Amino acid sequence: MERRSSPGLVDAVRIDIARLHATWMELLFPRQLDPGRVVGKWTPDTGPQKAAYYAWAALGVPLVAVFYPLLLFGFATRFYAARVDSAVARLGVVGVVFVSVLMWGLLTVAAWLREFPFHGLVAVGAAGAVATVAAVAALGFSRVGGRLTSVAFAYPAAVTAFLLPPVIAALYSPALGDVVFPNSQYVAVWLLENVLDVGGIGARLQARFELRGVAYAVMWFALAVPVGWLLGVLVALANVVRPTGSDGGNGS
Repeated sequence: MERRSSPGLVDAVRIDIARLHATWMELLFPRQLDPGRVVGKWTPDTGPQKAAYYAWAALGVPLVAVFYPLLLFGFATRFYAARVDSAVARLGVVGVVFVSVLMWGLLTVAAWLREFPFHGLVAVGAAGAVATVAAVAALGFSRVGGRLTSVAFAYPAAVTAFLLPPVIAALYSPALGDVVFPNSQYVAVWLLENVLDVGGIGARLQARFELRGVAYAVMWFALAVPVGWLLGVLVALANVVRPTGSDGGNGS
């Protein structure tokens, strides 16, 4: 029996692009992505149907060109998320709590040895609590299952567990603050001048709020949710275009 080989890089890209465009077509027309062997792919019959079908197909071409690099990022995110999820699943809820408490407990002890003020120790402890709760929430939502639950809740909770604790700890660690705060300022300025530069939203935020102290934590918490949503959507799109276990897939 002849052994079936996996597609090469060029073939994998071609398949991905074709499925991504078929996903776009599926938004308006039936049986475009996975038509099945019996009924086959739906094709237009009447003149108006053909006009709408090919117009929608043409509109999808530039969108596919824009979204394909994001799809590649979704493949990478799925790859690493699967490995993190596998490690967390082996630990279980008790293991996740134990590792998080141990790690942040050691950090709190280190802060105490460096003679942090009492409110600084409280802040580091609060960072550990935030990380632990967010990690457990991410694990719980991922176990519930369902694409919508993962995108809406699991990914934002996981991003919060990664982003927020270092920012809170940086409030009381000059060495860490020298890294976190300048980069946070850069991100904030870029967002205000680009993403939020609509209807004067960025200017109003700059006038009303000063980025200092706890405002850094508020900023990164506010960013963790949409970043989690974006990562979840990209992974969901990757699962549609290249299902897990398919040729050329990540095997996550």
